[in-house]
Amino acid sequence: PDEITAVDVRKFIVSLHGRNSAATVARKISALRSFFRFAQRRKLLKSDPLAGIIGPKVGRFIPVFLTVDETFALLEAPGEKDTYALRDRAMLELLYSTGMRVSELVSRTVADLDFAEEVLTVRGKGKKERLVPVGRPAIEAVRAWLPQRLQLIEQRAGRGRAVEREALFLNGRGSRLTSRSVERLVKAYGEQAGITQTVTPHALMSEFREVLRDR
Repeated sequence: PDEITAVDVRKFIVSLHGRNSAATVARKISALRSFFRFAQRRKLLKSDPLAGIIGPKVGRFIPVFLTVDETFALLEAPGEKDTYALRDRAMLELLYSTGMRVSELVSRTVADLDFAEEVLTVRGKGKKERLVPVGRPAIEAVRAWLPQRLQLIEQRAGRGRAVEREALFLNGRGSRLTSRSVERLVKAYGEQAGITQTVTPHALMSEFREVLRDR
């Protein structure tokens, strides 16, 4: 480590630009900075080769937070005029109750939800599996959706159409809902609820994490 100079570091950083995003470059610089600090603590370095070198600025994502009133307005937005109001309310309640990603939501099966124990098995990034507690309102919302889900499956199957029988949330064609579809639905319900800011599924995740932090 003591053979590494500031010139070496600068050449390395220059080589990263053009082939990597600003976030990737910043992450690599951060890793180097941590290593050099470690090396200094172990007396392997006399000075930090990264001293005075500033990484690229990375735009920070500022999450949208909903007020309590906006959150409940969104959860109650699916109404009688919406064909799949029961399904959509169940999705919104699950997102709010668990804080999981939309990709995790749409990939869930009926078997993943343990109604008795009120927990949901979620497989996230890297196929890591975790058990997530589910609130009673979300459990009841899913229960209310299941009869309509079964009716949809039987109707499609009766016409000889393909159906994804294991998926928890289906569209009108009997296929598993996509993340894009859920994002559009959440945005539409946000507008329907009279929320002025653009509502995304991440807003419900942010609200969930804010509640956990306060606890």
